[in-house]
Amino acid sequence: MARPTSRFVCQACGASFPRWEGQCRACDAWNTLVETLVREPGRARAASRTLEGGAPPTPLRHLEEPELVRCSTGIGELDRVLGGGLVPGSLVLLGGEPGVGKSTLVLAAAAGIATRAAEAGSSPGRAPSSGGRSLSVSGASTGTTHAPGQRDTVLYASGEESAGQLRLRASRLGLVDGPAGEAILVVAETDVERIVERARDVAPAVLVVDSIQTVALDELDGPPGSVGQVREAALRLLQYAKNDGVPVVLVGHVTKDGSLAGPKTLEHLVDAVLALEGERGGGLRLLRATKNRFGSTEEVGVFAMGEEGLREVADPARAFLAEVDRGAPGSAIGATLEGSRPLMVEVQALVAPAAYGTPRRTASGIDQNRLALLLAVLARRAGIGLAAHDVYASVAGGLAIEEPALDLPLALALASSLRDRPVRAGTVAAGEIGLLGELRPVSGLARRLREAERLGFERAIVPAERGGRTGEIPERIGGLRVMACGTLREAVTLALAPLPEGAAAP
Repeated sequence: MARPTSRFVCQACGASFPRWEGQCRACDAWNTLVETLVREPGRARAASRTLEGGAPPTPLRHLEEPELVRCSTGIGELDRVLGGGLVPGSLVLLGGEPGVGKSTLVLAAAAGIATRAAEAGSSPGRAPSSGGRSLSVSGASTGTTHAPGQRDTVLYASGEESAGQLRLRASRLGLVDGPAGEAILVVAETDVERIVERARDVAPAVLVVDSIQTVALDELDGPPGSVGQVREAALRLLQYAKNDGVPVVLVGHVTKDGSLAGPKTLEHLVDAVLALEGERGGGLRLLRATKNRFGSTEEVGVFAMGEEGLREVADPARAFLAEVDRGAPGSAIGATLEGSRPLMVEVQALVAPAAYGTPRRTASGIDQNRLALLLAVLARRAGIGLAAHDVYASVAGGLAIEEPALDLPLALALASSLRDRPVRAGTVAAGEIGLLGELRPVSGLARRLREAERLGFERAIVPAERGGRTGEIPERIGGLRVMACGTLREAVTLALAPLPEGAAAP
């Protein structure tokens, strides 16, 4: 059989070249040439004949809706982001910075699948009476056979860690002695074809590839992790997932600026893209879905990193409230909404006179452009000038929020820091600020306020609708008093605590 050839195809104009070049000679684009396999003409003609003999076009109303049976991972936060669990035949990409906890999360998910299979009455890892084939792990026979069609095991293909290193991780997570110790089958392999062959021998419930940058195909000359290798490897795994109906989870590394081409190239191939976020030194991790063909992309999962790995946060709404004295100036609590889940976050701001030169504007977890806009609105519409001050703003807990409802608590924190007056105790705020200084309503306000009342807040500053009312929101929800404001100036007046007697205004 002839060895397949490859060419370098420009991702901008489609021109192909026999070797890699930094700039495409057809469209002058830089760094757009990607190594691509040249398919055999005979195989392409066979595929076209298959299409010609396929099913005729069918009206939309006559299409049969397939039964969607999801595979639960046993981790509620992960299932929430996935939309209820893994879909058979789907390809899922889990991305994140190195060291954020991706391998720990997928190993815990594999253990959860194995545990649920054991609780359902199956026997993970038990050898069948006949018909099985021996599976070699890391080049040695395990002595355990698995019959085709067995769906109570998870195949973990590790390209980064050896089998011994993976066992150390599993021991730290306490997974060796439980049902997962028998049901998770480990193979230290970097060849995609051999991984697919092992998977077809075992017929697992889920296939995990950790990571996609370490596997490669012999047909391509590029090193593992190159754009061509990553894309072709993902295509082979996608073909296996669709043909065999097995969910495949790919782990991929990305840097802070997303400069690594591998996972970015795969986003249009996979069914779901999950991003695990969080500071390496921090304890909280956020799991988001930037793409999900089988569920919502607005849900978020909250985890805490500890000595025993990632664990689900019992009360995510309270997780991002810093345990500090909130009576200090420059702190405000905002009610945000991540998907269907309301979260209370603390916004902190520090305003200091600029020593020299152009004042600094530093934001963490907040859009830099949005911060600049709010500074201009505060100066023009609320009489709070910050042009000669350095401004530092952040969201406590390492959370990154782009929701407009964070405008009002951020503005209150800035005004509190400048005037050296704390926000009144027990106050929560949510609202979008317009260029004219008006407060605009936000979606899901009732859900945010009910969660704030559950957490013990006493006052809520929210935008007023026409006529000075809050629409369907009552003036009091349990012990929470709802205060509707029409303008930013009015909200600042209601939010800031009065000056102590005898104190001069800054």
